[in-house]
Amino acid sequence: MADPLGLGGFGVTLRTMLSKPVTESYPEQKEPTAERYHGRHQLNRYADGLEKCIGCELCAWSCPADAIYVEGADNTEEERYSPGERYGRVYQINYLRCIGCGLCVEACPTRALTMTNEYEMADGERAELIYDKDHLLAPLNPGEEPPPHAMRPGTSAADYYRGEVDS
Repeated sequence: MADPLGLGGFGVTLRTMLSKPVTESYPEQKEPTAERYHGRHQLNRYADGLEKCIGCELCAWSCPADAIYVEGADNTEEERYSPGERYGRVYQINYLRCIGCGLCVEACPTRALTMTNEYEMADGERAELIYDKDHLLAPLNPGEEPPPHAMRPGTSAADYYRGEVDS
């Protein structure tokens, strides 16, 4: 049956006006994100501080938004950043383009790239939302040496990839 006077809609308005508002007190009161939330990216390290990124650029190729730029370079014995032949010399993620899909994480063969739960990345400058390697690298744990440095004596790149090198 039709409501010719429109009182049904007015009833909804009255109920809404008299009910308690459902709002969050953000940023004073931050709610935890879901465990598998896709937030800011992180470039991981091995237990001795060497970087896991081998500069293969698979993450950049898999990104549908073209938000990742990687430039690989060769490791030398004097300057070793990762256990393999190559490392990511330049690594940038443009968060103005990133859609948070996680395809880059799936494409990474060494699990160098993961996503954290951090979601507060707003900034007043557009250039500040292009994160480079310094912003993306995981912090060093106690006992880890910042690269470049040699691999642990008696180890090979395969030992690192299998997870047999610990701190």
